[in-house]
Amino acid sequence: MSKHIAVIHGPNLNMLGKREVGIYGDQTMEDINRAVAAEAEKLDVTVEFYQSNTEGDLVTFIQKCRGRVEGILLNAGAYTHYSIALRDAISAAQVPTVEAHISNIYKRETFRHISVIAPVCLGQICGFGAFSYIVGLRALIEERLDPWLV
Repeated sequence: MSKHIAVIHGPNLNMLGKREVGIYGDQTMEDINRAVAAEAEKLDVTVEFYQSNTEGDLVTFIQKCRGRVEGILLNAGAYTHYSIALRDAISAAQVPTVEAHISNIYKRETFRHISVIAPVCLGQICGFGAFSYIVGLRALIEERLDPWLV
């Protein structure tokens, strides 16, 4: 049975390829989605994509993932650093979640070094550009990961 993964892009990620190319690269969100979909097909995984600039919409989408998807790959953007609402949604959804970032958040401003969502995620992948999404997808489909035992 094929796993179904939700790939969620947070605020400003719809501007990828146009904003701060030196930090985020020139790939667009659509380019990343195509690469993830191609990788998912190779791995016999289905994926769906969602993007919102609004915290409440992201919370609602994550809640709706409960019982519907086997994993969430989440780039919460700036919400990573302060959204207790996203943290609570991830926890309540009880869906294995991987946090992903294009840039290495630990090489950037100090406020970006904090992730309030990391403690409720399987793990965090950052600094590999758009490839962070591919690594995150692969991490989610590994059968040996059990987020509730960690």
